[in-house]
Amino acid sequence: MPIRVFLVDDHELVRRGLSDLFESEADLEVVGEAASVVEALARIPGSEADVAILDVRIGKGDGVELCRDLKSVQPDLNCLMLTSFDDDEALFNAIMAGASGFVLKQVLGADLVDAIRTVAAGGSLLDPRAAAALMSRLRREQEQADPFKTLTEQERAVLELIGDGLSNREIAKKMFLAEKTVKNYVSHLLAKLGMRRRTQAAVLLTRLRSGERDRGE
Repeated sequence: MPIRVFLVDDHELVRRGLSDLFESEADLEVVGEAASVVEALARIPGSEADVAILDVRIGKGDGVELCRDLKSVQPDLNCLMLTSFDDDEALFNAIMAGASGFVLKQVLGADLVDAIRTVAAGGSLLDPRAAAALMSRLRREQEQADPFKTLTEQERAVLELIGDGLSNREIAKKMFLAEKTVKNYVSHLLAKLGMRRRTQAAVLLTRLRSGERDRGE
């Protein structure tokens, strides 16, 4: 059975060019085309396509959202995103939407054909630069989800004591540190948390503690 490919791009010349390219490949068959998100949503589910090649920008439509919608009704469909520009944000959103790969329109024809075969076989297509950008984004999101992740062990200990209502002098005595050292820890942890006052940090810590209690942790 050939790999059934569906083309989604608002430029007819792009669709014609891709169709002509795949015509010479015995294992590829173009089973349909769409020039808009609405057309794609109407035509792809009944096309029995194995791979949908989606432009990231489809006129006024969003190829990433189209990918997410298609995957929700047809989980086995492999979406290969095609774009004319290098966009880390679009890359991240496409992968999170369930896309199997991300290819620039400047790609060589033979490489695009190989990309289709790769995703049709269940593989993913993410070059090293794209993978690095994705991991960097995930790390940033994790740090935002856990605002204390960037704090050192000592800074966390100081913060816990701030949350308990202790002054710098009391913290210094409890941790066997100089008061000036504690003051430096407080300044550093506030800077990392993007705060100006220790009371802000104490409120944030109280909220997190309350959330953990509510979850039974």
